[in-house]
Amino acid sequence: MFHGFAQVWTPVERAARLRRRPLSLVVAGERVVLFRDEAGQAAALLDRCPHRGVALSLGQIDGQGRIECPFHGWRFGRDGRCTHVPFNPQARCETLSATALPVRELGGLLWIYTAPGVQAPHEPVLDESLHSPDFVRFIAIQHWRAHWTRAMENMLDMPHLPFVHRTTIGRDLRKRMRSDSQMRIEWTPSEHGGQIRSTVDGIDGGAQLDFTRPNRMMLTIPIPGKRLRLHVACVPAAENETRMILLTTRDFLRWLPSGPIDNWLNARIALQDQAIVESSQPAEIPPPANERSVATDKPTLQFRKYYFDTLRNSDAQPRLVRLGKRALASALDAESEDGRVADAAARLRRDGDLPQAGHEQVDGAGAVLTTSSGRG
Repeated sequence: MFHGFAQVWTPVERAARLRRRPLSLVVAGERVVLFRDEAGQAAALLDRCPHRGVALSLGQIDGQGRIECPFHGWRFGRDGRCTHVPFNPQARCETLSATALPVRELGGLLWIYTAPGVQAPHEPVLDESLHSPDFVRFIAIQHWRAHWTRAMENMLDMPHLPFVHRTTIGRDLRKRMRSDSQMRIEWTPSEHGGQIRSTVDGIDGGAQLDFTRPNRMMLTIPIPGKRLRLHVACVPAAENETRMILLTTRDFLRWLPSGPIDNWLNARIALQDQAIVESSQPAEIPPPANERSVATDKPTLQFRKYYFDTLRNSDAQPRLVRLGKRALASALDAESEDGRVADAAARLRRDGDLPQAGHEQVDGAGAVLTTSSGRG
């Protein structure tokens, strides 16, 4: 689950887009449903009902902020706990939980931690421009038909600017570059990623790139006495599809409603990248030895090292037991008018085909855990 992108924080969508209705997104191949509870707090669950696998996002939110499955009306709270099963007053709701994901609402964005049924070990790492009231923020989102690793590498690459962006952010560099110009790239490791600075023919333009693991870039544009920072998050969606979250932050001209202009400029720059990145083969970045690299590729090679050493084989599994003998035993224990169901359950237990009653363990979120014997 979340294979190749597990156990990390990532922004996934504008917070303002989440209103009264459930919102379904695909993150690293997994369908996730976001909704707001009675207090207006964001919640995130895997977008499938534990009963019959139906998309919970097709349901509705009741008056108490619980999401209701559209198939049989099962209801779930923000922590995934099942709170109601229609027509089954005897149902053991504590064994029928959906799978919750840690979620935060920060910087005008919704963030999830890609490990189901656990507490996140740390909070998202945020630059001050994403939370300080001194900054205004404008958000735009694009969808690319590309693997997220190619998109991320593009965001860390400096030498492409005077070629791909010759009419926008690379225009000045293109004017002063010569056939024998030399770019030097400096990569400085940081606690959460790395910092990138560059010079061309000994001239430092003053811009700085910061990479924050696993999938974010921040470009600091030098303006005397002012702070302007552009953020990009490359969020894996379905296979070889990426949700590009573009965010402009600044601490000046706060009164100027230039969000549409900022978003248009960011979108124009990103569209110049999009066609190039979508043409890359293979879709996913390969190991470094499979492509030719030079000195100015240092940041992208650092990203590849991180990706292949840490992220590519990562995986997360929900702590919920799959529907099997224990869940069946719970269902068969339900009272029936003539007692035949209970008798059948007793015979199955006697023959060893069902676990003994009461042997399951339940965690703090109401999720049934595997037993020490590993039987499920």
